[in-house]
Amino acid sequence: MTSAISVKNLNKVYDSGFQALNNINLDIQRGEIIALLGPNGAGKTTLISVICGIVNPSSGQILVDGDDIQTEYRQTRSKIGLVPQELTTDAFETVWNTVNFSRGLFGKASNPVLIEQILKDLSLWDKKDNMIMTLSGGMKRRVLIAKALSHEPEILFLDEPTAGVDVELRKDMWIVINKLRQSGVTIILTTHYIEEAEEIADRIGVINKGEIVLVEGKDELMHKLGKKQVILQLRQDIPAIPEPLQHYDLSLSDDGSELTYTFDTEGEHLGITALMDDLSDNNIRFKDINTKKSSLEEIFVQLVRESE
Repeated sequence: MTSAISVKNLNKVYDSGFQALNNINLDIQRGEIIALLGPNGAGKTTLISVICGIVNPSSGQILVDGDDIQTEYRQTRSKIGLVPQELTTDAFETVWNTVNFSRGLFGKASNPVLIEQILKDLSLWDKKDNMIMTLSGGMKRRVLIAKALSHEPEILFLDEPTAGVDVELRKDMWIVINKLRQSGVTIILTTHYIEEAEEIADRIGVINKGEIVLVEGKDELMHKLGKKQVILQLRQDIPAIPEPLQHYDLSLSDDGSELTYTFDTEGEHLGITALMDDLSDNNIRFKDINTKKSSLEEIFVQLVRESE
């Protein structure tokens, strides 16, 4: 089955000598949502810009639905919608006109019913006759999303789409994204709101210093790299972790009242059972027990640190 996007050995080196992308290989399947996470300057926006044909690659190949973006530019670009980070819009145009014009840029026939539905989905319908310059930052962000959807793309890129916008817009946008997913649109997003990626993405890609650190199914990533913790509230404070327990990954709170045991999800039962036996043998009793599992944010921070 042909991937929606296939990136092979992609490099981008600017005239200054800075290598923004280093041997990127990435396959994105039709109909999936993939979240690209990475610190500022990691190469996320450059990667999106190259795939969308805004920035020329130094080497490598990018196929969109099997077609090369450089030799079949018009065909591949028509399949892609892009919501950029920057709020670049036509200040003196109305919302309706700028969204309608964006559709025409891709050679699509006028479709007022579709444009109306997009504006309504993004809570822009009551602003359709307003000039862009009169809108708030959040409303301008909605217009960018509407423009990206106007030509009915099969692939949608969202580059930090909710950065600096209100909670209401985020909720509206995720509703629209879920509708698009159900209709088969492939969605690639970058975000600093990792909890959003955790909630909506099928796969997570981590990029740092222009290199793909990892691409993994969200559930597999959480299982493979997630840590669990057992927090024990002790009946009596202890001054230090006893010698027979020091081979466990244990930490003691400053006041000696709490022990935290960190372990991998693999083989967890054996580790906990042995720990409980050893605690009893060393006369350490607890009055309460709680568990905690790593969040996607903690896994992301760990992966970026390891790639430094």
